[in-house]
Amino acid sequence: MPDGVSLIPIIATLLVAAAAAGFLAGLFGIGGGAIFVPVLYQTFETLGVSHLVSMHLAVGSSIAIIVPTSIRSLTSHLRRGAVDTTLLKQWLLAIPLGAVVGALTASVASSAELRAIFATLAFLLGLKMLVGRLSFRLGDDLPGGFGRFVAGLIIGILSALMGIGGGVLNNTFMTLYGRSIHQAVATSAGVGALIAVPGLLTYIAGGWGEAALPAFSLGYVNVFAVALVAPASILAVPLGAALAHRLSRRQLELGFGCFLLIVAARFAWSLI
Repeated sequence: MPDGVSLIPIIATLLVAAAAAGFLAGLFGIGGGAIFVPVLYQTFETLGVSHLVSMHLAVGSSIAIIVPTSIRSLTSHLRRGAVDTTLLKQWLLAIPLGAVVGALTASVASSAELRAIFATLAFLLGLKMLVGRLSFRLGDDLPGGFGRFVAGLIIGILSALMGIGGGVLNNTFMTLYGRSIHQAVATSAGVGALIAVPGLLTYIAGGWGEAALPAFSLGYVNVFAVALVAPASILAVPLGAALAHRLSRRQLELGFGCFLLIVAARFAWSLI
């Protein structure tokens, strides 16, 4: 383990990433996991955590951090009255079920498999952010009950596999069916909460008793990392929510898309 002095830049990096992720959570309705996972993974690798579990810890810890971040973001957007609470109620089963399936799949996957999954999904999401809002629609309103259930299940599975809050996925789904981007962003905060809570419990259970885990770990969740990052992230959420309607969303989408592509390339390179 590094000494106290060498830990300072690592802690500083985590705090900066936490603030950025919290800001994005409020701005885009995302949980910030796309930032947390690569930063946590690199941090655990630097600290000498076993390569067998470093990626699992990064994803599980990211999900844990998303719990308070998503709840805070949802509260901020509820005050603005833009959340589709009807859709969230219809997803009370589908998204948590998908999150459990995704977390269980990640728990039994190897480190290389999990990194490959993250790289692939990060690449696809990065492309989506660069493309921006799609010009076509799949319909004038959201699909019926079965279609919404399937969509919620898929969003839950993919999000839990990546350790993200599902904001980009839900934003894409809702806007493809004619909903406004502002309503999609606000509703995504609730989606993040539906993913993170069951995902957190499943990652804890899935990694329980794993011999390679470092100190302060509950299954695939590192309590030290969560305790350090979560408060800074939560404090930054209202800033993102307040600026959501003022800043150039397109510029932020381009920046975030480029970041995701770089992250995807980083994880792909680690597989070579």
